[in-house]
Formats: sequence, C-alpha cells, structure tokens
Amino acid sequence: MDAGLKRELEQKVRSGERLTREDGIALYESDDLAWLGGLAHEVRTRKNGDVVHFNVNRHLNMTNVCTASCAYCSFQRKPGEKDAYTMRIEEAVRLAKEMEGENLTELHIVNGLHPNLPWRYYPRSLRELKAALPDVSLKAFTATEIHHFETISGMSASDILDELIDAGLESLTGGGAEIFDWEVRQHIVDHRTHWEDWSRIHRLAHEKGLKTPCTMLYGHIEEPRHRVDHVLRLRELQDETDGFQVFIPLRYQHDFVDMKDGKVRNRLQARTQMATGAEALKTFAVSRLLFDNVPHVKVFWVMHGVQTAQLALQHGADDMDGSVVEYKITHDADDFGTPNKLTREDLLDLIRDAGFRPVERNTRYEIIREYDGPDPARRESPQPMRV
Repeated sequence: MDAGLKRELEQKVRSGERLTREDGIALYESDDLAWLGGLAHEVRTRKNGDVVHFNVNRHLNMTNVCTASCAYCSFQRKPGEKDAYTMRIEEAVRLAKEMEGENLTELHIVNGLHPNLPWRYYPRSLRELKAALPDVSLKAFTATEIHHFETISGMSASDILDELIDAGLESLTGGGAEIFDWEVRQHIVDHRTHWEDWSRIHRLAHEKGLKTPCTMLYGHIEEPRHRVDHVLRLRELQDETDGFQVFIPLRYQHDFVDMKDGKVRNRLQARTQMATGAEALKTFAVSRLLFDNVPHVKVFWVMHGVQTAQLALQHGADDMDGSVVEYKITHDADDFGTPNKLTREDLLDLIRDAGFRPVERNTRYEIIREYDGPDPARRESPQPMRV
C-alpha cells in the first residue's frame, strides 16, 4: 500500500468517516500488520478504553444429530451413527446444574438440526433450564435453528421467537452465518438458511428487544473480498436495527486427529489451509475498522488459541468470551491444543498479561464486576499498544 493511501485511510478512521468496500479490500491487501493493528487499536480504545470484557459461561449441545452435512463441520452426526446423541430434557437440566458453580451467568445452547425432535422439545427445554437456573441467561439457537423450527412447527419465526422468549430466551447465538456471499456459501453450507433468512430472523429478534451477536467463519475457501462483503451486509443491518452487540470472527478449523468412528467429516481441509496467526490478526483489525457501528469485537479463544487471542486484543478485539468448559463443535474437530476450560482466574491473568483491565459482563454486556488491571509498579507489567 502506498503512503498516500495509508494517510487517506488513517484520516478517514480518525475523523470517523465510514470506510467503503474498496477501503476494506485495500486494508486486506496491506502487508503492514503493525500499522493495521495500531489503527484498529485506536478504534477499540476509542470505543472501549483499556477494558477487556469476559463472562462466565458454559456451552450445552443437546443433540449433534443433524439433517445437514456442511462441508466444514465435524460436529454433526446422522441418526444411528456412532457418537450420535440426543439428550432428554431432564438430562440437559442435570448437566446444566452441574455447570452452575463459579457464579455462572450464561448458558450457550446450539444443536444440530434434528430431523425427528418435535418443536415442543425446544421451548420446554428452555423453560425447564430457566427454572433450574433462574439467574443464568439463556443464549440459545442459531438463526438456522429458528428457520428449522419454522419447518417442523408450521409456525412463523415471529411466533417461535415469542414462545422462546416467554420460555426464557435472552439472546440468539450468532452462528449459521459462515460467509454470506453465494459464490462461497454454495460450496460450504448444506442447509436452507442463507442471508435472506438469517437476516430476517435476526431482524425479528431485534424488533422484539433481543440483542444478538453476529459471526463470520473465515480462513477456508473465501477471499478477503468475501469477508468484506460479509461485514458490510451486517453493518447495513446494524444501521437498520442496532441489535448486534458484538461481532465474532471465527477461525475455520481442520480435523487434526482421526475421528473416533474413523470418518473425517471436514470436506474442505484437503484443499484448504487454516488461517495463520497473522491472517487472524489482520481479520480482527480490518473487521474492527469496517464494522463501525457494533460496540464490541470478540475473540473466541477456543478457535484461535490463547496466545493469538491475547494478541487480538491489540488488533481491535475487546472481548475474550468466557470460561466455556466444553465446546464440542470445535473440539470434536481438531484437538487444536486449546483447553476445554478457562476459569475466571485464568481469564483475569490472560487479560492482565496482555496489558488490559478485565471487566466481567453478562449476556447483555451489563457490567457485573470490574477488576484491577496490570500492576503498574511492576517494570515488566505489560501495557496496551499506545494510541
């Protein structure tokens, strides 16, 4: 990138002028990661200061049986396959209760698109989970699952959301987005929920007062222009609804180990390489710069590793996700080396070690507790990138 274009982009960012599609593509073409990271860090600091948010959450996947066979997914199983499972609601409640310790504030629920479970299973499960964990927020179901519920129930998404909200739903999850551009999507997704329905369902959720996350799966067969297009679609929807709280870039994962049943379900990996750490940091930086109307950018440490996650905090991210405990959707794929669990103390140490001040939040990004940052008296105490 020539110096003139760099200055032009810097001026746009510092004056608050919105970046264009062409600007986003130019940023991805830059090989100056330090410059990109510094510019994104300016924006994250303007929005969030020296704070890094986190929460204490758990993931619950009540079934991995799925009608879809998405090319990147190692989580799904077909009925009757080894390792296929579907929990009875009582079993899900028992498991959730076992996760309750350490002042849990959020339960994150995502499932396969089960061909035989009745619609009533889903609101009943939320109702019973909420009764068992009244102080825990239920963040549940992707837009893809809501679309599936329309099919199996004959109800509209609006009525489905009303019933789920009545049962205790506080937020949808951000999944099912992957990459919206059909040029890529037709090769990676094996379900019916594309941009039109994904955006329709999140728009409805926002109209009903829910705040939701949004995601992007990157680092597979897409090109930077597809990432830019993805973010700009979300940015336009955010202009309309102001309902997205956080954007979460998710790094596509290979199957690093043989599956227990001998099948490698990830059909993309023979022709792809996972994004490098540098590419991940570039993606966070460009996303932060383009997505000017979303308050937070989250690094999901499970998919990036804790060290890259710490570096992402210097490249636009301001949220480290949560303690998680078990995330089968990724860990069924990769044995990537990330732990199943980070405790609250682990997260506090990681955030301080990266030079930031930890703030514990709930699902709606309301502050639960603020913690001290790194000890400034220590000579080796890290500090955020200067802006």
